[in-house]
Amino acid sequence: MNENLFASFITPTMMGLPVVILIIMFPTMLFPTPTRLINNRFISLQQWLIQLVLKQMMTMHNNKGRTWSLMLVSLILFIGSTNLLGLLPHSFTPTTQLSMNLGMAIPLWAGAVITGFRYKTKASLAHFLPQGTPILLIPMLIIIETISLFIQPMALAVRLTANITAGHLLMHLIGGATLILLSINTIAASTTFIILTLLTILELAVALIQAYVFTLLVSLYLHDNT
Repeated sequence: MNENLFASFITPTMMGLPVVILIIMFPTMLFPTPTRLINNRFISLQQWLIQLVLKQMMTMHNNKGRTWSLMLVSLILFIGSTNLLGLLPHSFTPTTQLSMNLGMAIPLWAGAVITGFRYKTKASLAHFLPQGTPILLIPMLIIIETISLFIQPMALAVRLTANITAGHLLMHLIGGATLILLSINTIAASTTFIILTLLTILELAVALIQAYVFTLLVSLYLHDNT
């Protein structure tokens, strides 16, 4: 196999123009707006899952934090649907791009931090210096807490990118090994195919879990600043 291992992570183009914008907009078609008095089963299940996730994430927030509920629900739906669509053959997963994940993480993190400095200035500044800190350690702790604060959006983006990319690479490698072993040893090919099937099921779970983890961490950052 001479195919590049990272070919599936290259941004697709059409007539020399990137089509990543169209790919990003495509998941919104999977969540239609209900227009009937009585919804069908798909929309009813969709609304039930949204309400379940929203209730779990918004329980710890006050009224000011709950104003972000629409943003958080949109975020988890977008990341989850994008990750699932990326598991289809010959498809492109935008969440494997660190630049895109940073583009989601930095504005949300910055909005939560700015909200904290605006409405809870003293409490936000108190995070940089724990109570009872020795005088000699004050400058060092302030530097460490500042660095840890600015690392948060990077950690969000890298976690999502690494998990999705690693799963895609594993599926690509095991799938290639299955095709090669098919003409050499049928038993070994069957074994690798079973492993590939189990890995695909695992990746389906990882796609949803990573969307939930990303949104939950943004929700926790918001909770600390409201």
